[in-house]
Parts: sequence; C-alpha cells; structure tokens
Amino acid sequence: MQYTTLGKTGLVVSRLAFGAMTFGTGQLVPGVTNSIDQTLADQMVGRVLDAGINLFDTADAYTNGESEIMLGKALGDRRDQVVIATKVGFRLGDAITDTGLSYRHIIRSTEGSLKRLNTDYIDLYQIHIPDPLTPLEETLQALDNLVRRGLVRYVGFSNFPAWKAARMVGIQERYGYARFIAAQMYYSLAGRDLEHEFVPFAEDAGMGILVWSPLAGGFLSGKYTRDNPAPEDARRTKFQLPPVDVESGYEVVDRLKQIAQNHSASPAQVAIAWILTKPFISSVIIGANKLSQLEDNLASVDLQLSPEEIAQLDTLTAPPSLYPGWMQPLGWDAKVKAALGIT
Repeated sequence: MQYTTLGKTGLVVSRLAFGAMTFGTGQLVPGVTNSIDQTLADQMVGRVLDAGINLFDTADAYTNGESEIMLGKALGDRRDQVVIATKVGFRLGDAITDTGLSYRHIIRSTEGSLKRLNTDYIDLYQIHIPDPLTPLEETLQALDNLVRRGLVRYVGFSNFPAWKAARMVGIQERYGYARFIAAQMYYSLAGRDLEHEFVPFAEDAGMGILVWSPLAGGFLSGKYTRDNPAPEDARRTKFQLPPVDVESGYEVVDRLKQIAQNHSASPAQVAIAWILTKPFISSVIIGANKLSQLEDNLASVDLQLSPEEIAQLDTLTAPPSLYPGWMQPLGWDAKVKAALGIT
C-alpha cells in the first residue's frame, strides 16, 4: 500500500480508501438496493485492512444509517487503528428538519453517527452537499463546535464548487474556526471537470482531495459497451450518476482495455492507477458489491503505468479549456519570459 499525508496535516492515510456506501440491505437511492449483510461487510473490511488500507468512508444517509452501523461493527476493536470519515447533509429521517447543514441538524447528526459507528470520535467529518438555505457561517460554526468538543478531529466537505469552498475557507480564517483539510470530489477519466477551477484552489488552500466514483459509477470497468450499453443488474442502468458522455466514454474504455492487456490487468485497475499518478490526489475511494470486485480494485495500487500510457489517457480525456481559463496563458509576456529563461 502507498501512503500520504492528508492536506497540510500530519494525518497519514492510505492512497486507496474503502467506501462503505454499499453496506446494508435496503434502498440506497430510488431504484438502487444494497444487499451486503454484516458477514460480507466483515470479510471486506478484514481484507482491506490486510491490504494496508487505513481510511474508511461512509455517510449517515447511506442505506438509512446501516452503512455506519455495519462499518462500526466490522472494525470492532481495530477502530483506533484507522481513520473514519463520514458525512452529513442528505436527508436522514422523516421530519422536515432531518436534512441540510443547519447547526441543529449537524450537531444532532454527529451524535447519531457516533452511536451508529460505536465510537467516541470521528476522524474526518464532511459536509456532504451544499445546503441552499443555511448560511455558511452557521454551518462552519457547528463544525468548529464539534472539533472544540473533541467529537470530531478534522473537517472537510464534498461536492462544493470552488468559489463557495473559497468563501468557506475565508470565513474559517476570519473567525478562527477549524480549517478544512480535505475535499471529497468526483474525478475520473470520464469526468475531469475538477481540473478547471477546483484543483488549483485545493492546492492553494492546502487541502487533500479524496476521489469518489473513480470508475464513473462502474462505466470504466469495461462492462458497458456499444454492444451492451445496459448490462443486466448493472447499477448505472437504474442510477446514472455521475453523468457520462457515453460516446466518448466508449473510446476511453477501448483504450483502457488495450492498456490493461499490456499489464495483464483489468480496465478498472488501469482507470484507478491513472488517478493515482496525479499529485493533487490524496486518496481514491474504492467500493464493491462482492469480494471479487474488491480484489480487482485493490490490485490497482500496484499497477505501474508507463509515461506513454499515462500521456495517452491524458490526451484522450483532456477536458476542453473553459473561459476564462483559455485566456490565462496570455498573461505571460513573451519578452519577459525570455528574459527570465522561462519556457
């Protein structure tokens, strides 16, 4: 296993993380049902611990809280050996207040997560999705309260645009609140939008980036093809998140299969290995519905792509430059660059 520090902290985490979103036996989202019981969850957690993974990710809303419960049981007395990350923000309960990022809901949800995980503290507590109603100051005050009370060690966020994340960092600096150390964001060969604005922001702010859905909801596993665009029982046939441009996506999958053959590997392993070559990525969250999928994903950390293979994938999937991004190089004066010896 490879390791790194998360953001500008001394917290050492594995470069592969385990996502427990699939834990539980019930509806995850409309149209998608989880079917992992405690026995299989125990086997998966044991396997990834043996592989050297020490970062585990879940959320209070996953399978109505079952994911946290099962992860806590599976870790058992090994809890202090690992870093647990969970999230708050999506609906959990029937009351109108059982959602969002209000001070009330965050505090209440933290207390619930602690009970379900059977732990005294959460290592990384992340706000899961922007709340269009709650003022940012209120949300950040609640997170700071949790850190000061020792219930949470570090705070992070997920799925926020760069401009709003920058506003939150500014508020944290102004009031001396606990600073964000990590951002959990979608990133894959089928979706590199993150590179436009968010990656430069995160690097400047000293945040680590945790990647969710590195296989674009399974699309990059190779099971989706032009001849079989909707495999039986495949999750994307019912829940197409994250969105994928399937025509260009098929080209990516074809190239992944070619590179995979060179390494006696799978397309999924190549897709994850490519992400691990990016210096701005701290850890890639992998998940599975069965042990064979888990074993396949774990092998990606040992796959060494050649510079030529990385360049091929970079070029094939390069996101189009967006305004004002394509204007930025014009800020360099040719005469000044020459005088300074900048190429």
